[in-house]
Amino acid sequence: MRYQGYTGKYLEVDLTTGRIETRPVEDKLAETYLGANGFGTRLLWERVGPEVDPLSPENIIVFATGPLNGTLMPNSGRMEVITKSPLTGIYGDSNAGGFLGPELKFAGVDFVVFSGRAAAPVYLRIEDGRAELRDARHLWGKDTFETEELIQKELRDPGIKVACIGPAGENLVRYACIQATMSRSFGRVGGGAVMGSKNLKALAVRGFGPVRIADPEKFYEVATRSHFGIRGNDIYPAVSRYGTPGIVSIMNGIGRFPTKNFQLGGYDQADKINAEALREQYFVKDVACYGCPVACDKIYRVDEGPYAGTEVRSFEYETLGGYGASILNPRLDSIIKAGDLCDRLGLDVISVSRAISFAMELYDRGILKKEAFDGLNPVWGNIEDALELTRRIAYKQGIGALLSQGVRRAAAEIGHGADHYAMEVKGQEIASQDGRAQQSMGLAHVTSSRGADHLKGFPTIDETGYPTEARRRYGEQYLPDMADPRSTKFKGFLIKDGEDYAAVVDAVGTCKSGGNFVLAQLYWDDVAGAVRYATGMELDADGLKVIGERIVNLQRAYNALHGISRKDDRLPKRLLTEPNYQSTKEGSVCRLEEMLPEYYNLRGWDAENGLPTVARLRQLALDDVVERLGPKLKP
Repeated sequence: MRYQGYTGKYLEVDLTTGRIETRPVEDKLAETYLGANGFGTRLLWERVGPEVDPLSPENIIVFATGPLNGTLMPNSGRMEVITKSPLTGIYGDSNAGGFLGPELKFAGVDFVVFSGRAAAPVYLRIEDGRAELRDARHLWGKDTFETEELIQKELRDPGIKVACIGPAGENLVRYACIQATMSRSFGRVGGGAVMGSKNLKALAVRGFGPVRIADPEKFYEVATRSHFGIRGNDIYPAVSRYGTPGIVSIMNGIGRFPTKNFQLGGYDQADKINAEALREQYFVKDVACYGCPVACDKIYRVDEGPYAGTEVRSFEYETLGGYGASILNPRLDSIIKAGDLCDRLGLDVISVSRAISFAMELYDRGILKKEAFDGLNPVWGNIEDALELTRRIAYKQGIGALLSQGVRRAAAEIGHGADHYAMEVKGQEIASQDGRAQQSMGLAHVTSSRGADHLKGFPTIDETGYPTEARRRYGEQYLPDMADPRSTKFKGFLIKDGEDYAAVVDAVGTCKSGGNFVLAQLYWDDVAGAVRYATGMELDADGLKVIGERIVNLQRAYNALHGISRKDDRLPKRLLTEPNYQSTKEGSVCRLEEMLPEYYNLRGWDAENGLPTVARLRQLALDDVVERLGPKLKP
């Protein structure tokens, strides 16, 4: 391969035959898709059609890095898993930090493609470019923590990095996640279930090779400037001290903290589960992902009470929202226990907690009867039964089997109007991000390529009003509306730009939270410089924007193959018709239809069907997409 920053090799693993091939990464693929989610999107488009069941051997699952993984660039420890989602039936990807991504690069591999289905459980071991499938029958049934420890003991290497599934993935729970090096999760979209369907228990990686840089001197300048910029950012101290739990009080204050399954936008006991309470009672120490100057990760431990001995890291805002406000539970120690349980079982904490709050509301409204819960009492605030319900979901026991399918499928099976209380978009459960209090977030949920999601468009500038960053990034002409969470003006632009930039950040292998969105410190020129000097590609910010647009458009085109169009870009009726009185005195709903036309127009998509036009696809050199989608497209 002519470019540095890559190893130039990937692994093709056919689990049906056990054959492993080492193949070269083509220059053209790197030039047009950069890496990670870009590579995975292209592979999914070429190899997994609409006829493929996500849990069949014909689906693929890709573990992929980018050109900045394992370099001096800050937060360069992120990597992607891409697959067709068993939860939504469309494009799916997931991103996790930690150390697995850099380790794969050090091992001499840019990405791994798994296809087929093994006859019995296996795991893949990679060490310095050599790979082998190993028997994993003794690991089947183990939780994710046990699995990692057993693999490290078996290979006599405590430094080996492991990504694995727990019982939820083995049992094909549609939102099962993949746990990476204990502390990090490839959540959302159900990648764990795809691994389970393939009898693939884990990926274990060890490497000692270098990541070569095209222009070390100039790359060093960009990397150190980025590090100092992040450390000098105004909100760096708060983000570093509290991590994502730090936004509990902020979101609650603006009515953007979904409570009681989105019936409310704020929780009257939020002060019991906020970052200050968490740090005061359970903080042990700070930890960080590879190359991260922020260290938003923390270790928390419960020393007393019924959950004594529970210790977690990578404990996030979403766990506090899902197992706290969303089910009316103010017990912080029990929320820590829930986070630990989800990590061990391999469950996506957003989807599983939303499934539980959905079930509690259906019980409260008499749509689900007590007999359905087999001895449990699913009333609001009953955390003990919520924990037991979590376990039953992972093992698909009783009503757990129904809820393991996700709230959309569960609502369809239950009937009696249950769909009104299913908080999802395109089949994926909505995170604790209320689009009624922040209009752009509502738009982000519906335009995301993987179903409801706050991390594709990742609108942070208008969360609480962020005029300084809005002015610096976009210019004075967009203020004050751009920074006003209640305004719909310019939000199509904000989300379109965010999606394109996020696609590039994911593709190169850095962190969106660490400097690109939450701190809003780094932007197109910074990333373009880093990629240019790391790889040797002649690439500037404009070129990078084209790649970001290409990735987003190909993901939309992939979903169009599966029947997705404008009709699917919709929010649950609750968010459109039931006012959130915690955000404004007069109450607010999400005014989605005021934002969608601007978004489609800026994308160059047809406003009627919500799909890319022929002209736009040809501008992005996606001519093969034009041929394949054919009659679906307008000129």
